[in-house]
Amino acid sequence: MDAITLFGKKFVPYITAEEIEVQIARLANEIRKDVADRDCLFVCIMNGAFMFASELMKQIDIPAEVGFARYSSYQGLHSSASLKEIMPLGIPVKGRTVIIIEDLIDTGYTMACLKKKYLDEGAEEVRIAAMLIKPEALTNVVTCDYVGLEIENKFIVGHGLDFDGRGRMLKDIYQIEE
Repeated sequence: MDAITLFGKKFVPYITAEEIEVQIARLANEIRKDVADRDCLFVCIMNGAFMFASELMKQIDIPAEVGFARYSSYQGLHSSASLKEIMPLGIPVKGRTVIIIEDLIDTGYTMACLKKKYLDEGAEEVRIAAMLIKPEALTNVVTCDYVGLEIENKFIVGHGLDFDGRGRMLKDIYQIEE
């Protein structure tokens, strides 16, 4: 892993694809044990969680439904503290166990809003599975039921995470060099 540059900012190697794979396998086992007998709807939050969700779903390997939704609360390097619905889920959640698949929980704002939204729409329960979480950055009360890795509060790209649309397809994760 070599350092990369995006929009004039340098990013250095942080988490390898192999480390991510180990955590995804662990999370898949936990989720499968917890919900295999339920009517589950997995909701992949686009665009960032697409790689994580794909890898996770293959390993969970249960006959559940998967849906996609897209929300935005970021501009550049920072959260805007405003949730914009870009692509609604479009699948009824009423009476179901909803598991939100998210790449990164930073402030927790998006997850807090979505959990409330799906519960208000009649979901039996809403769980959250995140590849990464930044405990130091949390400003909203949100419980993450399944966490891959806890990381420090620095800006990262790769493995689905982007910097203004760039860097998502990198298999490893890079941290901004300050």
